[in-house]
Amino acid sequence: MTTAITLGVEEEFFLIDPESRDLLADPDPRIFQACEANAAPHKVVHEFLRSQIETNSRVCASVAEVRASLRETRQLVVDAAEQYGAQVMAASVHPFAAWQEQLPTPKDRYERFAITYQETVQRLVVGGMHVHAGFGDEDSRIRVMTALRRHLPLLNALSGSSPFNAGRETGFKSSRLNLFGAMPRSGLPEAMRTRAEYDNLIWHYQRMELISDGSELWWNIRPSNAYPTVELRICDVCPRIEDAVCIAALYACLIRRLERQDREGHLPPEPPTEIIAENRWLAQRYGVLGFLGDTRQGGRIDIADEVAILVDELTADAKALDCEDELIHALNIIREGASADRQLDHYRLCIVDGATEAEALRAVVDLVVAETRADI
Repeated sequence: MTTAITLGVEEEFFLIDPESRDLLADPDPRIFQACEANAAPHKVVHEFLRSQIETNSRVCASVAEVRASLRETRQLVVDAAEQYGAQVMAASVHPFAAWQEQLPTPKDRYERFAITYQETVQRLVVGGMHVHAGFGDEDSRIRVMTALRRHLPLLNALSGSSPFNAGRETGFKSSRLNLFGAMPRSGLPEAMRTRAEYDNLIWHYQRMELISDGSELWWNIRPSNAYPTVELRICDVCPRIEDAVCIAALYACLIRRLERQDREGHLPPEPPTEIIAENRWLAQRYGVLGFLGDTRQGGRIDIADEVAILVDELTADAKALDCEDELIHALNIIREGASADRQLDHYRLCIVDGATEAEALRAVVDLVVAETRADI
């Protein structure tokens, strides 16, 4: 029996002032108008902050279609931004922007969030990449989502693009998760086996008037509230399209294998949620240089070895999904570093060459902007 998997990708970008390299707190509204007018079959939507813009790809039947869609959506946003005095940056935290200077998008939902969450959400000047996968039935999606949790730290490490915040090195490759972790309902979901368990949890939240619907469960992975998909949310946004496509391919391959194991009744036993959370912290701290807790054998395992094992195990799934090269690219990310590593290397080289910290941070913005618009 063949597993049919559909994919869709959301990317949240920052709009940059070409002169100062800072965020544009109030960008020209014609950027959004031009994107919305030309987005079909994709979507372009506003985010919580006016300095952000989000693209939603069309539903894709293959990883190759994901690549084509990301090129199209990025081209759309980059062209509109450059036409109206802005640049586009695909990184999950701007290196030096001040959260106090940002302006919220005027929308009832966002105004309610601002009132409820106060400074927590005001400090949330972050962007992410969300990958939707449609497959199976409601119960199988829940079981596969649970089984995917152990792989979330690795997926975060491969995508890390937020080593700076507020003009300083944070010491983390994905500082976005530190910022987002201040929000409620933002971590790992507990292990669940059926859709009824999930629906029961939603019912309790709604009965107590704590949330309006499942879209306010900001877990690292969740059932989508709007679509019959499992939404991967732990990843930073990737400046390079090839890295984003690699993560979509890895996610699809994992789903294909786990869905097959679920049909056969052989899903692997679940590690404790606390252990997965520990690995997630190690991944956001060290990125592709990290050593995770080995949920197979115990002890610690180099992320490079974990990726090599997964790539080998998923070879048949990648072949079936026609994404072998995209899956293997995960090994290149490990060898060459993720965006966070390139940003840090560029920053430190600029300092060695005599740049001030402010100049070096602006150079980091230039690096990410250039990578964002490459290959489109």
